[in-house]
Amino acid sequence: MNPRGHAIQLQFYATAPYPCSYLPDEMARSQVAVPSELIDTRTYSQLVQHGFRRSGQFVYRPHCDTCQACVPVRLPVADFEPNRSQRRASRLHANLKSRILGLEYSEAHFRLYQRYQAARHSGGGMDEDGREQYESFILKSNVASFLAEFRDGGTVRMVSLIDQLEDGLSSVYTFYDPEIEHASFGVFNVLWQVGLARQLGLPYVYLGYWIGECRKMAYKTQYQPIEGLIAGEWQPMA
Repeated sequence: MNPRGHAIQLQFYATAPYPCSYLPDEMARSQVAVPSELIDTRTYSQLVQHGFRRSGQFVYRPHCDTCQACVPVRLPVADFEPNRSQRRASRLHANLKSRILGLEYSEAHFRLYQRYQAARHSGGGMDEDGREQYESFILKSNVASFLAEFRDGGTVRMVSLIDQLEDGLSSVYTFYDPEIEHASFGVFNVLWQVGLARQLGLPYVYLGYWIGECRKMAYKTQYQPIEGLIAGEWQPMA
């Protein structure tokens, strides 16, 4: 609603085709919701239920011409049970101390982000991000967002950007120390978010998109039970 009480209609447009980040030799398109500055937490919660995500203040969902490989997924936290390897990851990182922070700049976070990008996404463009790009991606949000920081003693090992929706938590982006051998930071982070959602009485943790043919995205079905948005309905996925 605007200050005069009139409903404001979002508009949606499709981008031009661009090279897919996940599947080689594929072209992708996105459907973008605008104006982004009018998308508050309530509106964004509804958009997420229809498969949208955000990157900084950019709210989008896949809108490819010939491909439907990207499936939005979420964990129903009341029914989730970690498997053996996930429980092992929880024990492995039980020494990490977490705290919830606002979207404020931290030099330690930025340096960790740079190391993570250089090690995990070298040549992908994000490894060249400076402070301005980092702040735009991690610290700019029009919805209820926070940072979860994880320290081992005095050292920051992992940071996760999370949105708090009306019906759950949305895991936006996580970066961690890439130099720790035999670590399972990502798994530990998902389990931590499940625990936080339970504490807050929220039924879901949204994990973004599952892509069966992409190793970086296919792991999400290792968390069970998990639901996918298929043909416009949330339904269980094997």
